[in-house]
Amino acid sequence: MNRRRQLAALAALAALGTATACARAAAPQPARQPGPALLTLSGAVERTNRGALDPALDQLMVKHQVSFGKARTLDTAALAAMPAVTIRPTLEYDRKPHTLAGPLLADVLQAAGAPQQPSTTLLLRAIDGYAVALPLMQARRQRFIVATHLDGRPLPLGGLGPLWAVYDADRVPEMAARPVEERFAQCPWGLYHIEVRSD
Repeated sequence: MNRRRQLAALAALAALGTATACARAAAPQPARQPGPALLTLSGAVERTNRGALDPALDQLMVKHQVSFGKARTLDTAALAAMPAVTIRPTLEYDRKPHTLAGPLLADVLQAAGAPQQPSTTLLLRAIDGYAVALPLMQARRQRFIVATHLDGRPLPLGGLGPLWAVYDADRVPEMAARPVEERFAQCPWGLYHIEVRSD
């Protein structure tokens, strides 16, 4: 008799646990809190989610003479939610092919509502102050990505990351014909800001 009571009690506890789990799953989940911004897009962008540059708190941007009234920021989750593209260029640093993955730069721009006109130019800025102008049409033609991963691992800050604007130079004939150290001048690693310019 005691054995039957024990089994009944265990069955009741299991049912209660299942009901509790179902209730938790059905309950509305709190909105995801955004993580720290990894990439800020300013200039000619329509879908913004932050206000003006704060001269007191946006110190790196102030040092790099960035200025904007509103911008779009993307965190790790926002970038990870975009379709990833994988490329395998030979890198100038060790002259070996490496796998890089991340969303297309064109998709990142689209998320910010950047204009898609042929005259649109991007000013890509890295955390070390390196900045390069890249025509949007070139970025699309060469299929630039915003790399978040190198050889299957997140790009680290202090290395080439956490973001790198890069393309597969080995697959672009006019670039593959150049020495490897001349192929990536328009590819800032440590990318953190894109200014979209459109006439």
